[in-house]
Amino acid sequence: MSETNVLELSNVTKRYDAPGGGEGPVILRDVNLSVAAGRSLAIVGPSGSGKSTLLNLIGALDRPTSGTVRLDGEDLSSLTDDELAAIRSRKVGFVFQMHHLLPQCTILENVLVPTLAKGAADLRDGAAAGAQTLLKRVGLADRLTHRPGQLSGGERQRVAVVRALINQPRLLLADEPTGSLDHAAAENLAQLLCELNAEQGVTLIVVTHSMELAAQMQTVHQLTAGALATQEAAS
Repeated sequence: MSETNVLELSNVTKRYDAPGGGEGPVILRDVNLSVAAGRSLAIVGPSGSGKSTLLNLIGALDRPTSGTVRLDGEDLSSLTDDELAAIRSRKVGFVFQMHHLLPQCTILENVLVPTLAKGAADLRDGAAAGAQTLLKRVGLADRLTHRPGQLSGGERQRVAVVRALINQPRLLLADEPTGSLDHAAAENLAQLLCELNAEQGVTLIVVTHSMELAAQMQTVHQLTAGALATQEAAS
């Protein structure tokens, strides 16, 4: 694995068990992917092509049937469930189509939730100040004590992005992050993700149906029937 690569997938195959036992269909087949630190890339493809499954493997939410996923040179398949949880809390930030904010908590409290995870104790010092800085950066400095229900959809997704960045992850994984937003809010969020990728140096991987969002990434990969191919690359 290159020293400059934060992520490397080698011959990754994923097959789920069929109902009642036995082998089910192959979701991903011999996927190979190398991602340099600080890059941005999009994974596009039709529904059912395996995009979210691939993102779950990259983010240590699932394990491949065969092949290896390496993050910072470490083979994730060799780790226990507790060790994978620690990797997720320290090195991976997630943004989903639905923001999954806690409705009873303030925006600031929501952003700080990842710092409460086991293994993240050393990240808690200064976390509140860091959260306020990031919320100011995304234009939400005056919303710290608001609750999610008091924000627009675009504002809630910006909070979700800040929450994903609070532990200073190596990878920011976004699964259809603009899928529930109107066009203007989607454009704003896409611009924000690109800007944070550049400013924070975090490696950004986006799964999306939106070719408009995908085109703003440095590299675009097409996933079709479980096979991955580079579709285009930004100059």
